[in-house]
Amino acid sequence: MQSVPISSRVKQQGIALVLVLWVALLMSVIAGSFALSARTESLQSRILFNETKARFLAEAGLNRAVFELRNPDPETRWIADGRPYKFELDDAEIEIKIIDESGKIDLNQASEELLIGLFASLGVDYDEAIGIVDKILDWKDADEEVRLAGAEDADYFAAGYQYGAKDAPFDTVPELIQVMGVSYEMYRKIEPALTVYSGRKAINLAFAPKEVLLAINGVTAEAADMFIEERTAIEDVNAVLPLLAEGYSGQLRGGGTTFSIISKATLPNKQFATIDATIRMGGNLQGRPFRVVRWRDNEHK
Repeated sequence: MQSVPISSRVKQQGIALVLVLWVALLMSVIAGSFALSARTESLQSRILFNETKARFLAEAGLNRAVFELRNPDPETRWIADGRPYKFELDDAEIEIKIIDESGKIDLNQASEELLIGLFASLGVDYDEAIGIVDKILDWKDADEEVRLAGAEDADYFAAGYQYGAKDAPFDTVPELIQVMGVSYEMYRKIEPALTVYSGRKAINLAFAPKEVLLAINGVTAEAADMFIEERTAIEDVNAVLPLLAEGYSGQLRGGGTTFSIISKATLPNKQFATIDATIRMGGNLQGRPFRVVRWRDNEHK
């Protein structure tokens, strides 16, 4: 029997050892990859679970807000003027802000004076504000007559738009961006002041946000802040509001039936979810005591 030289056996053993080491290294990489993948999936599942939990807690906050708005006791009923209400639920902090839509400027009903004041409050030239309002009025009126600084179909097409004036009331507030002369930057600043749900020509000072107050002739930012501070201190819905400007007064009773509600749920780990909805009181076919007319998720920090 022919024997294998020692040097050859050592060489073969060395190759085998290298192969074993490479296999061991490969198995370690695979095991590490699986461990990292499992850890990542676990982390993603935890984040998704917390996100879902926060979302449902925010929805619970929305329903709590509706319950408090229907509270028959005027002394404990929540007031829909934007003041924050906080409570804890399942270790999460829920913050609710409610604004009665009657405190906002209705795009379809507001006077020209109020709309001009709204755009003038942005710091634009007064004549430019008049021009924007003329275009808004041409957008929503049914005729083809062009106001002094307005715009109808021919003006839109001449300016390169792919559409003309709507010639019908606004269906939503974001529709305002389609009006010639209204920039996105303008819209973002005045959006909190606007609604299409109040159906009122006048504004209810009891629930008006600061952006609305600044649209009133003669009201400064300082005066608006002071008015809101004094208004927030009022707990009695029958109390008379502080004086803001000549001809503008009111009380907290007598709001509308449509409300914008921002409900933010923050978990102990600081993960949160926000619901921004506009609801109209009154039952629906599903038996709920309110109807959702606008809904947005996680657009507020």
